[in-house]
Amino acid sequence: MRVIRPALSRRTVLRGAGAAMALPFLEAMMPSAKAADLASRPKRLQVFYSPNGMTMPDFLPTATGADYVLPSSLQPLAPHREQIAVISGLGHPQAAAMGDRPAGHGRSCPAFLTGAHAKQTEGPDIRAGVSMDQVFAQHLGDATPLASLELGIDTASLLGSCDINYSCAYTNGISWLTPTVPLPVEANPRAVFERLFGDGDTDEAGRLAQLRRQSSILDFVMDDTRRLSGQLGMEDKRKLDEYLDATRAIEKRIQRSASSPATTQAANLQQPAGIPDDFAEHVKLMIDLQVLAMQADITRVGTFMIGRELSNRTYPEIGVPDSHHMLSHHGNNPDKMAQLAKINRYHMEFFAYYLQKMKDTRDGDASLLDRTLVIRGSAFGDSNEHDYMDLPVIVAGGLVKGGRHTRVEKGTTMSNLMLAGLQTLGVPTTKFGDSTGPLRELADA
Repeated sequence: MRVIRPALSRRTVLRGAGAAMALPFLEAMMPSAKAADLASRPKRLQVFYSPNGMTMPDFLPTATGADYVLPSSLQPLAPHREQIAVISGLGHPQAAAMGDRPAGHGRSCPAFLTGAHAKQTEGPDIRAGVSMDQVFAQHLGDATPLASLELGIDTASLLGSCDINYSCAYTNGISWLTPTVPLPVEANPRAVFERLFGDGDTDEAGRLAQLRRQSSILDFVMDDTRRLSGQLGMEDKRKLDEYLDATRAIEKRIQRSASSPATTQAANLQQPAGIPDDFAEHVKLMIDLQVLAMQADITRVGTFMIGRELSNRTYPEIGVPDSHHMLSHHGNNPDKMAQLAKINRYHMEFFAYYLQKMKDTRDGDASLLDRTLVIRGSAFGDSNEHDYMDLPVIVAGGLVKGGRHTRVEKGTTMSNLMLAGLQTLGVPTTKFGDSTGPLRELADA
């Protein structure tokens, strides 16, 4: 007589001293292989944000439909053409001044995921709206250990004003838990790793000592890993091995950063923006952590800012020694526009890396990308004009129809796309921000 084992809980973790590791999706977590079980696999939302707008001629396809040509800024996405849809014409009417002082960044950035008009203030009385990602996180409730994960590359600006009469809180991040509570962006990969896998039994000094010894979290959960492995089939063992290998690889990269001169000489052991010293390594490490968190179902909601709004980062590694923000106000100078286009394309290369990581990461018999809605955008289209009414928006993933460029009527609020996205993710809502109805083109794009 065949013994049928009960399904393994998706909340199963590997435990050891000072560590707790969630598991990737395994076949053992499914009570059967019925279609209903496959359809019940979780949906996810990821948002990738670039600051300071775009050079739109290098981003916007000239033709609509499936036969459009990828402009130069989109060419890094060529391998993912069938998984992406470019939607042009969307904007944020709530980013208009409406009688307030002219300060494009301070209003457009908080409107990006909220569809709300930000209150003009430099003080603590900030107000915008609940962001799309947090609406979805609240819908999921306690389905995952972490409601959401807000990652980025730049640490927060100092308190005070970062744009004319607008608090830095408006440009430091894009996620808003409530209309008055923006969520902080974490730029330190070591802190993110500890948040994902430390269970609080080990203090900061102990965890730092562990990193310096080059030991691994996997060493602490090895006994539990062996116990679980004995209960799994061959395919699940392979998936578990891939997950553990990815975790160890990320650990090693963090350990190298922790032992760099910039880190070990810092008295307070805090990573400044740009650690790892190499920008590309920092970005890829943060993306890998975001994907690992989804793979282990630690969270299903994530945002990633490749730069803080108003970022003045320079990119000498691609031949751009001038400030990003200053180049965004190019005054139609061809040389400055060419440099800005290089930055835009560089950022798009990392978005392509993001999509590839999700595509390469298995989730049951599919990939993470197949069950994820991905939104990529900026708070401006033409940055020189602070144009918030024609945004550079890309949607991707298996939850939407890709391979096309769709142009909607100019002036259509991006809140309509976010409303349609929430409905695609299973959120029972008919209103978001200043929406006038779900964007039909999200499904048709």
